[in-house]
Amino acid sequence: MDAGTAPQTPATAGRKARPHATHLELATAPGIVSPERAWEIYRHRPQPRWWGWATSGGGRAANVEEGALYQGTTAQVCGLYPFASGSGAAPRGVPIGRHMYTAEPIGLDPGEWVTSGLISNTGVWVQGQPGIGKSTIVKRLATGLSAFGFYLAIPGDVKGEYSALVDSLGGRVWRIGRGLHSLNPLDGGPLRDALRHASGVERDRLAETLRARQISLLEALIVIVRRAGMTVTERVVLGTALDAAARQASPGEPTIPDVLRGLDDPPDDLLSVSACDTPAQFRRDQRELRNSLRLLVNGAIRGLFDRESTVHADLSTPAMSLDLSALEDDDDDVIAAAMLCSWSWSAAMIDAARSSGAHRNVVQIQDELWRALRVAPGLVERSDALTRMNRHKGVVQIQVTHSLDDLEALPTEADRAKARGMAGRNNIMILGGMPAGEMDSLGNIVNVTSRESSLVSSWAAPPTWVAGGKHPGRGRYLIKSGQRIGLPVEMTLTASELQLYNTDTAWQKKKEPR
Repeated sequence: MDAGTAPQTPATAGRKARPHATHLELATAPGIVSPERAWEIYRHRPQPRWWGWATSGGGRAANVEEGALYQGTTAQVCGLYPFASGSGAAPRGVPIGRHMYTAEPIGLDPGEWVTSGLISNTGVWVQGQPGIGKSTIVKRLATGLSAFGFYLAIPGDVKGEYSALVDSLGGRVWRIGRGLHSLNPLDGGPLRDALRHASGVERDRLAETLRARQISLLEALIVIVRRAGMTVTERVVLGTALDAAARQASPGEPTIPDVLRGLDDPPDDLLSVSACDTPAQFRRDQRELRNSLRLLVNGAIRGLFDRESTVHADLSTPAMSLDLSALEDDDDDVIAAAMLCSWSWSAAMIDAARSSGAHRNVVQIQDELWRALRVAPGLVERSDALTRMNRHKGVVQIQVTHSLDDLEALPTEADRAKARGMAGRNNIMILGGMPAGEMDSLGNIVNVTSRESSLVSSWAAPPTWVAGGKHPGRGRYLIKSGQRIGLPVEMTLTASELQLYNTDTAWQKKKEPR
């Protein structure tokens, strides 16, 4: 800052300083002092206060006003200031990291974002390469929402990677498998208990909800074992047989063997809806349906879903997980059946809690989504009907997958279109490192700029073959919502999180005992 009158120093005493001369100019003027002394004077010159010199023309201001804030589109603003960047998000919610460019803290709470008008539904889609930290950010979000009072539900944990988190939160882990806990696909669970205590219109609504979910799940299981759809007649016969089995099992729960026995020895109402005159004719006409159910009882999934449930819901705990890791090495049809049953049971638990007045907001995680959808045609629609949760139920539904190519590998074009629609309905997308081609595919679902695509693609692999460095995509995510500029976030884990969220223990070297 230039000064109108330079302060007096021993070197300039008795001399009149020319206007706007700096200390260095005065000190180095010919015949005043040596260069060494000039530098010493300049280095120890008086410093102005932050509001300027208290001299004429010294720039002193008693008050410095704050800058004016202007808003405009990027097309307009960049014409005035070419270095404009997208704004960040208010740090309300679970702290998931800092903005990679502005360092501001970023919070994520789908429920808060809905109430504040940022989004219209609470669906979250998480996608990225294996090993870049998809489950890590999901666990961070689930842990934070649990602290906010959400109930954490993980139906169908194929790898068992969420069990440690549920245990640490004081929740309950149910391990499904042969010789372990069983899950009856027709078990209404807590929804059945709510039905017993309801009356009037509410009881009728719950009864229809339970029946629709039972039929949808049973049809999905039949599609899985036969790898094909059902005829209209088969669907009508199956619904009638299920109603008969439910009446006989009341007040308990029907099982798949109960439905099969009704088809082997059909009552009059089954003969009527199938237009058969004799039980022998019915068994002959419906042998495909009967054999499909028999595969559920005696086939590859024998012992898993053909008996009463030993799993019970407990909403007094903060979290619940249905651990399917005992089935991880089984065929995809076994995994798909287990995941669909788990999703349906969890949805029944949420409905029951809502109707009983013990409602809590829920965060529900569906990981390894693709394994349940690729087995047979029509499973996308059925799984969507079983698991779709809207914001009015207070559910944050997080769906996790590696790649849209997983969804493109579905059996039919109709399934692929429905899967893309399922991904697009999620208002929040969390994208980890992935190839450029994958980002191009995502462009058909969400608006991704070329700069955002390049950024996410740069996280896909290390730039060199030098080992020992941190993977560039580990802990980095792009949060997208609608047409907004994405939020590039880098997440740093605490010491306890590094241990709790670690999924690479099988590859870590064990320390040698001393």
